[in-house]
Amino acid sequence: MVLCAGKGTRMKSAQAKVLHPLLGRPMAAFPVARAREAGAQRVTCVVGHQAQAVEQALTAVFGAGTLSFALQKEQRGTGDAVNAARAALEGFSGAVLILYGDVPLLTAETVKRLVAAFPAGKGVLSLVSCKPADPTGYGRVVRQGGKVQRIVEHKDATEAEQAIGEINAGLYVADAKFLWGALAKLSPRNAQGELYLTDIVAQAAELGEVAVVDAPAQEVEGVNDRAELAARGAVLRARINERWMREGVTMVDPGSTLIEEGVSLGNDCVLDPQVSLRAGTVLGAGVRVGQGSVLSGSTVGDGTEVKPYSVLEDAVVGPRCVLGPFARLRPGTELSEGVHLGNFVETKKARIGKGSKANHLAYLGDAIIGAGTNVGAGTITCNYDGVHKHTTTLGDGVFIGSDTQLVAPVTVGDGAFVAAGSTVTKDVPANALAISRVPQVNKEGWTSRKK
Repeated sequence: MVLCAGKGTRMKSAQAKVLHPLLGRPMAAFPVARAREAGAQRVTCVVGHQAQAVEQALTAVFGAGTLSFALQKEQRGTGDAVNAARAALEGFSGAVLILYGDVPLLTAETVKRLVAAFPAGKGVLSLVSCKPADPTGYGRVVRQGGKVQRIVEHKDATEAEQAIGEINAGLYVADAKFLWGALAKLSPRNAQGELYLTDIVAQAAELGEVAVVDAPAQEVEGVNDRAELAARGAVLRARINERWMREGVTMVDPGSTLIEEGVSLGNDCVLDPQVSLRAGTVLGAGVRVGQGSVLSGSTVGDGTEVKPYSVLEDAVVGPRCVLGPFARLRPGTELSEGVHLGNFVETKKARIGKGSKANHLAYLGDAIIGAGTNVGAGTITCNYDGVHKHTTTLGDGVFIGSDTQLVAPVTVGDGAFVAAGSTVTKDVPANALAISRVPQVNKEGWTSRKK
C-alpha cells in the first residue's frame, strides 16, 4: 500500500506533491517500484488530492491493470488513508507493506529487510527507524527495556520525548487482521486532530514484540518543498550513475550526466558531459554518446557513435552507425548497420538500409531507403500534402544530389541517380538519371551594363 493522497501545501504548487517529477517519473513511482521489486503480490495506491491525475500518471509508468487504487475522500490523517484501502484489499490475509508516496530514496534492500523482519519477529508489526542528525518534526520511537512501546509525534511529545534521537520512518509491515482492527480503535485526540497511523504501534506492542529495521536517515527522507525535491533528485542521480560506472560504463562528468530508471547500458559505453538518457533507452556495448545528447526510449546497437547534441526519441539504431552532431531521430526511425546521419539531419518514420548516408542538412520523413544509398545535402522528402502523409521509397545504391525535393508518393529505383537541385514528382526507373532544372542561361556583359 502506497499512500499518495496528500496535497503537499509546502510545495506551493497547483500539482499534487506526489506528481512532481524526479528523473522523469512522478515521485510516487519510486516507492511503488520498490514495493514491486520487494515482491509485493499487488500494489494499492491510496489517492485523494487530484486522484484522477495521480492514477493516470502511475498507470502510464507501470501499465494498465498493474496497480489498484483506493480513494481517501477527506484527508483525515495517515490512519484514515490506510483504512481507505480496506475495500481494495477485501479478502486478503497476510502481511501488508505500507509506504509513502513522497519517500523516493527508499531502496528495495531496505524494503526486503522490513518484510523479512515481520515473520522473524514475535508480533504483528515491523517498522523502520533511524537516527538523523536532527530529529525535529519526526515521530519518536519510545522504548522500554529496549523494546518498542509506542510512537509519539513531535507535536505531541514531552520535552523528554523530544530528546529521543530515534525516529519513526513511517514504513511498516502489519498483519492484515491486526491492521484493520487497530485502525478501528484510532482516535483524533491529538495536536493535529487526525487519525495517526503511528498509534497502531502501541496496540501492536501490547500483542507482542515490534520488530525494528534500521535504515540510513537519507534513505527515508521525504519531500516537502522544491528544494528538497531537487536534493532528493541529486541523490537518486548519483546513486544510479555510481551503479552504472561500477558496471563498466565510463562517464566523463558524472555530475552532469542524467540517467533515469529503466535504462540499460552495455559494457564500455562512454557518456560525455551533459548526456541525458531517458527511460526505455538501451545502449549496446561500446556505444559513445556525445556531449549534450538526449536519448529517450531508443535502442542503439554496439559500437555506434552518437555525436554531440543529438536527440533520439523512440528510435532503433543498428550497430556501428554514426549520428550527428545535431542529428534528430524522431519516433519510427529504424537504422540498419553502418548508417551515417550527419549534422542537422532529421528523420521520422524512416527505415534506412545498411551503409546508407545522409551527412548534411536533410529531412527524411515517411521514407524507406535501401542499402548503400547516398542522400545529398539539403534533400527533403515532401511527405505531407496538407491532409495526408505519403511515403518516399529509395532503392539500393541510389544517389540523390544535393538540394533535391522528393515529392511523395514517389519511388526511385535501384542504382538511379537524381541530379542536384531536382524536384522529383514522378517515379525514377532503376539505373536512370532524373534531372529537373530550368536551363542555365549566361548573359555575358550583363554586370557591366547593370552598373
